[in-house]
Amino acid sequence: MRRLASVFLTLSLAACGPSAPAPQIARPSPVAAVAGPVLSCGAAFVEIAAMPPGTTRSGTFRQVKSLTRKLKVRGEIWSRGAERLHVGVVCGVRTAEEFATLVPRATLGMHHGKPALSWDTGGGVHHFMWLERPGIAVCIAATPGLSTEIDRIADAVTG
Repeated sequence: MRRLASVFLTLSLAACGPSAPAPQIARPSPVAAVAGPVLSCGAAFVEIAAMPPGTTRSGTFRQVKSLTRKLKVRGEIWSRGAERLHVGVVCGVRTAEEFATLVPRATLGMHHGKPALSWDTGGGVHHFMWLERPGIAVCIAATPGLSTEIDRIADAVTG
């Protein structure tokens, strides 16, 4: 009975004449990711393939206050509205043992088989840093609104 009703409805609508073409619905164009920075410790460098869509470069930084030792730091600050994202390199750390002691109260973990540290500071800023290779560690810090981007950025590091 249902099949007969649907056939009848289809034939009835077809008898009404040609229907107007369906309106075209514009699809939003995808927002392209922003090209990321190339950061270096002397001759050693790392490249961030892309920064999150909608972020713009808004400055640089030269220190990570959480470190127990004074080390050379080079980084860029990116922002989206009031949210901030810091991406940088920490130069001079040679061994995993030395790396593991850089930040008090940090959680030690791994990132793609490399030693990593994770910690939070005031204002809900989350930090993630790993020893990319001897002499260069990559550090990413983000305010709460951009903290979900940390893993994606970390996975986009090459060098």
